[in-house]
Amino acid sequence: MPASPALRRGLAVVAALPLLTLAACGYGSQAKDDGTAKVAAGAKKIQGLDTVKIGYFGNLTHGTALVGMEKGFFQKALGATEVVPAVFNAGPSEIEALNSGSIDIGWIGPSPAINGYVKSGGKNLRIIGGSASGGVKLVVNPDKIKSLKDVKGKRIATPQLGNTQDVAFLNWAAEQGWKVDPQSGKGDVTVVRSDNKVTPDAFKAGSIDGAWVPEPTASKLVAEGGRELLDESTLWPDKKFVITNVIVRQEFLKKYPKVVEAVLKGSVETNKWINANPDAAKEAANKLLEQETGKALPADVLDPAWKSIRFTDDPLASTLDTEAQHAVKAGLLQQPDLKGIYDLIPLNKVLKAEGEPTVDDAGLGAR
Repeated sequence: MPASPALRRGLAVVAALPLLTLAACGYGSQAKDDGTAKVAAGAKKIQGLDTVKIGYFGNLTHGTALVGMEKGFFQKALGATEVVPAVFNAGPSEIEALNSGSIDIGWIGPSPAINGYVKSGGKNLRIIGGSASGGVKLVVNPDKIKSLKDVKGKRIATPQLGNTQDVAFLNWAAEQGWKVDPQSGKGDVTVVRSDNKVTPDAFKAGSIDGAWVPEPTASKLVAEGGRELLDESTLWPDKKFVITNVIVRQEFLKKYPKVVEAVLKGSVETNKWINANPDAAKEAANKLLEQETGKALPADVLDPAWKSIRFTDDPLASTLDTEAQHAVKAGLLQQPDLKGIYDLIPLNKVLKAEGEPTVDDAGLGAR
């Protein structure tokens, strides 16, 4: 039976997302070596592998990767297998790099992980761990928007078509009874797809009235005079929802399972250190951001942004499935089969060895 127009549009968006982001944001860049993650003398390579290529964003919601790189947790766990970092601006470009073999493991948001899994027919990636929850807010111009109902008729920015925050905002708008065309962004509220790097300037210029964005962009807008109108975590049970996961190429996982376990060990140790040392962890993340961007985040942005993010090994699998349903409801994704998107066996092995509780895949584990 031929696909319906709505279904074809959903498929087209999934297929187009990597191209949209590649054109807008570039492919990614090598992180600068700050000398903190040198291979220890006498260390041995794991499974004979020379390097493991790890991707992540220069965002605080990717704090596990930032802190783990800066403090050397990953390199310590990997012995003489050298970490090669790559920094990306958006999820679809990171998925493209994973598919091409340019990276092996990556930190990424739920929507690009879902899209990448669906587009490849479930063949190219697995989610192997959690990293962060929360850190997403609706920030508005207080002169134009006094309450949630005032959002109707206004111009609200999201990072890009079909990304995690775009889907969340479209779903929230639909729950208010507002109609918005998901592709054009036009309707009872206008959705403006704007790169996080330029959103603060657009906000200052008055070309947008608010933004549904991750940290630290949300706190940057507040520092520019914006008002936090809604924290997305309040919309979720226990205020928990996945914002960052750890993914791997299935081929790499099959060939180098011990390397993957080592990276996950580094991730678990990093999260433990972050939660035990929040101030030091915040400064470590900011130090690496400064090296990668040339500019550290000021305290009035860094402090509130860091407080709104919860770092966790749990991938919060049930919330990923809910986010997928939000994308379907918005018309950005056909009904996906996510069975097999998770393989948490390596992570649970690491957690058991660390004396930590294991995590659940919500019935979406590998076949």
